[in-house]
Amino acid sequence: MPSHAKSAGEVAARRGQLWVIAAPSGAGKTSLVRALLDRDPTLRFSISYTTRPKRSSEADGRDYFFVTEADFLAMVSRDAFLEHARVFDNWYGTGREHVEGLLAGGHSVVLEIDWQGARQVRERARDSHSIFILPPSVAELERRLRGRQTDTEAVILRRLKDALGDMAHWSEFDYVVVNDDFDAALARLNAVIAGAGEAARTNAPTVHAFATAIVSSA
Repeated sequence: MPSHAKSAGEVAARRGQLWVIAAPSGAGKTSLVRALLDRDPTLRFSISYTTRPKRSSEADGRDYFFVTEADFLAMVSRDAFLEHARVFDNWYGTGREHVEGLLAGGHSVVLEIDWQGARQVRERARDSHSIFILPPSVAELERRLRGRQTDTEAVILRRLKDALGDMAHWSEFDYVVVNDDFDAALARLNAVIAGAGEAARTNAPTVHAFATAIVSSA
């Protein structure tokens, strides 16, 4: 074999990994993902497709891929999404081809979605990895939701109820990261993606005990 030839294993090693990150509202997922992407320039954030109108501050291909409902449903019919959902009056989805192109190019890809979307991705991308972010306590979760000071009491209570329901799905994920301290949680999240996250595995005794306790306290 010529010295410059690459073996199948070497070529495969360049392929990126697909990481699905989900969390209940108020757990700090979006802030952690943004910081994670800033810390690791090799990571790529998956841009979703949507049928909602583009805002003046947004750009197609940067914030979302903006498509018509007819085009979106045509993509659904040919199984072009790793996951998709209708949220109120608009559709959102993760394009299979978009993600595959990034992975094939050697970039690991981060999907920031809910647990329902994560379940779809696991079914369609068996080699994906998933992380669930938990708050340190239900009381802290409520404090964070109230700290936004942008919602009515009714909205806060609904978000809290939805968040508690979301937390019940932690065991479906490969890893659990607790966002008790932002910098510490970011370090743990980075360690998981770097391949050094054994302590954060869902079946680790300390993780299992903590997650079970917080969900049962809700």
